[in-house]
Amino acid sequence: MPASSTTPLTASLPPGITVLERGWLSANNVVCIGPEGVAVVDTGYCTHSEQTVALVEGVLGAQPLQRILNTHLHSDHCGGNAALQARWPQARTLIPPGQMGLVTQWDAYALSYIPTGQDCPRFRVDAPLQPGTAVRLAGRDWQVHAAAGHDPHSVVLFEPESATLISADALWENGFGVVFPELEGTAAFEEVAATLDVIERLAPRTVIPGHGPVFADAPRALGVARQRLEGFVNAPRKHALYAAKVLLKYKLLELQHTTVPALQQWAEATPYFGMLHRAHFADQPQGAWLHSLVADLERSGAAVRQGEALHNA
Repeated sequence: MPASSTTPLTASLPPGITVLERGWLSANNVVCIGPEGVAVVDTGYCTHSEQTVALVEGVLGAQPLQRILNTHLHSDHCGGNAALQARWPQARTLIPPGQMGLVTQWDAYALSYIPTGQDCPRFRVDAPLQPGTAVRLAGRDWQVHAAAGHDPHSVVLFEPESATLISADALWENGFGVVFPELEGTAAFEEVAATLDVIERLAPRTVIPGHGPVFADAPRALGVARQRLEGFVNAPRKHALYAAKVLLKYKLLELQHTTVPALQQWAEATPYFGMLHRAHFADQPQGAWLHSLVADLERSGAAVRQGEALHNA
């Protein structure tokens, strides 16, 4: 019987799956324990790496971590890789195949860390997480699906028996991640739509997003995501403004406290801001534009300003 409007859908995780819901600076960590060993999917941001290791240890107990999997290589999803590799040197690391060479060579610019003004300690990679294959986690086979859009190399993981989806930043309960290729001048909104279509066809009953709580109502989330995408397609400047504020807020989450001049200096040295300004906001001086972004964060309650001091809220 379909759930009524008064009967909320409840998310149910398969046995052996533990979701460590993190704050927005770090992606959620999915710990998978089964006969094949222990794995963790996505590892958070580097400033939280000690906490990530402690949280994973708390779930594993005396068991060793054997695999690290990354849905994509944005800094909030793989920033804990190096710390987990140091704690469990035997752990093998699997990443989407398109960036294997960049990690081996450690091209921090092509991996997005320099353009976004974010950090990620160097880590090693052992094998690809290849779309079209399956990976064994918690005693079940999880399908690997390409999920371009937010990141051209991203994947999602789907377990068909329980209909559980690890959606990374392709689908949140109320949207999806910034479409970074669009910031670089590469059309990718159609790829976001295609990924949402893939998720709809999979028909997950439980969704483990990259950020936020596990949820069950995938059709509602897909509707919200498509509406949001339509708004961005119709007004690319709206997406650019959203992206700029997300990057600023993310840095403020990392720093917690800074000054407006220091944040502006960081933004002016961050290539993505220059690209966004030139492409969408060149009608105003960059300094004035950055001041307006800070003011928007204040108005939304995302930041608190006291004189030149700026605090995360």
